[in-house]
Amino acid sequence: MIPRTYDLPAKRTNASARRTLRRLEARAKNRNDLRSWKRVRAVLGCVEGRTGSEMAQELDVDRSTIARWVAAYAAKGVPALTPRAAPGPRSRLTDEQLHRLGQAIEQGPEAAGFSCGVWTTRIVAEYIRREFGVEYNWKYVGELLHRLGFSVQRPRKRLSRADRAAQQYWLRHTFPRIKKKPDE
Repeated sequence: MIPRTYDLPAKRTNASARRTLRRLEARAKNRNDLRSWKRVRAVLGCVEGRTGSEMAQELDVDRSTIARWVAAYAAKGVPALTPRAAPGPRSRLTDEQLHRLGQAIEQGPEAAGFSCGVWTTRIVAEYIRREFGVEYNWKYVGELLHRLGFSVQRPRKRLSRADRAAQQYWLRHTFPRIKKKPDE
């Protein structure tokens, strides 16, 4: 098999383009951005005359991946080397439903017909199922709520009828008397 080199437009292989690629390579390396570094390294290697096979072996990727990166660089330049986040699946709730969910969360679970005083992800998942007919795993609901701008709130564990003065006395006087000493 004949090793493949790439014919790139002159504006993508001139000295200025090589400097830009080297700068991007160094920046990606300093940021520990492996995905960007691999792409820039692959293109830079091919611009400098190395074959796609050599670069694929060096970077532990398939030759077709190198070809795709180089073709994108040839067509669109440096912006094509920036990896994009995968879009993920489309939301099962519409924007209007998400807005209504946010309003319901702010009003509290009692207003939504639940007997408890705090929202849990299981209760929110049940509310979404009842109100919108959409099933979400309760483990995902926390992520959904975070995207809506809500955060996890956990109550402090404090007794409502605790005597603060008695607690302080116990910590300062009683506890030191009953605590084991190192020489015991």
